[in-house]
Amino acid sequence: MTIRNVPIVLCLFLATFSPHSASCAQPDDSTELAAASLVENAVFAATDSLDLSGSETGDAGACLGGLRWQPAKFQVTLEKPQRGFGNWLVRFPSPKPMGDATIDRVAMEWYQAKNEDGDPLVAPAIVVVHESGRSMTVGRLIAKGLSGMGVHAFLIQLPGYGQRGKLPEADPRKLLDVLQQAVADVRRARDAVAILPLINNRRIGLQGTSLGGFVTAAVCGLDHGYDCQFVFLAGGNLHDVVLKGQRDAAKIREKLQAAGLSDDEIMALANPIEPLRIAHRVRSETTWLYSGTKDDVVPPSCSHAWAAAAKLSDSHHIQMPVDHYSGVLYLPKILGEIREIMLAVPQADE
Repeated sequence: MTIRNVPIVLCLFLATFSPHSASCAQPDDSTELAAASLVENAVFAATDSLDLSGSETGDAGACLGGLRWQPAKFQVTLEKPQRGFGNWLVRFPSPKPMGDATIDRVAMEWYQAKNEDGDPLVAPAIVVVHESGRSMTVGRLIAKGLSGMGVHAFLIQLPGYGQRGKLPEADPRKLLDVLQQAVADVRRARDAVAILPLINNRRIGLQGTSLGGFVTAAVCGLDHGYDCQFVFLAGGNLHDVVLKGQRDAAKIREKLQAAGLSDDEIMALANPIEPLRIAHRVRSETTWLYSGTKDDVVPPSCSHAWAAAAKLSDSHHIQMPVDHYSGVLYLPKILGEIREIMLAVPQADE
């Protein structure tokens, strides 16, 4: 589930927003001190805030049981980023390791919010979950755009992407099974971000597109760790996307079927992270879904099903007259809306 034809839109987007268009505020002494603590190999101590308390039973309880982990303390470290991919590379251990040292070490590209002079700001933050394309083009576009609008953006690399190696080709079942780890990684990312200098940890958001949108939708139902969530071109009934979706979804389906998996087996593989199983737990007033009425990769019925289960109002389910790829044309407008929501509360130092 990737979004093609990005280069033209990228040019339009970058022409709309300058890198430091968000603020002309000057950093004070505390901000400068916080920025000075950001050095290579710096280590920060974090603790999971995962809270699955409650009385969920039945299918929802079973889903949470498969996604949960024992909250623990963990370390967050800073590394130099690859050229052009953020200001820092943030690393921390996956809370649900798969037994591969490379895959189990989460990586996030930190695109810092800065003023017109290029100085870092104390500002809210958002974790961005990319699409299925290996270059993570749209995810990076979103992260860069939001950082240029005054929000620290962290592009989290899903298992098997970027610095996290590749998934084993021999077992295509990993294509869906690994998403359970991805959900846990994205939820822990909130707590990794919260302890970093320059972050207003009273306002940490989550955004995901396509494949990343399904991961985000599942995280939305996990608990209320994030302050606000934005789901792009995704929804519920993940198995319907794999079994009925066109283009990129069809390629995944063909690969699974070539390995001998039946439709029922594909449904079973998708079930552990099915967003509809826990959608009733979503905090609807702080969640927004952007879907395409002409989407043939993620059928509109999948988006409608999740919006209904999550009890999203019409103003929180924005339906765009686009398919799965032309939706990128709406990014400047959508990111502007996200910026307004993310900056709608007092900053931490006020």
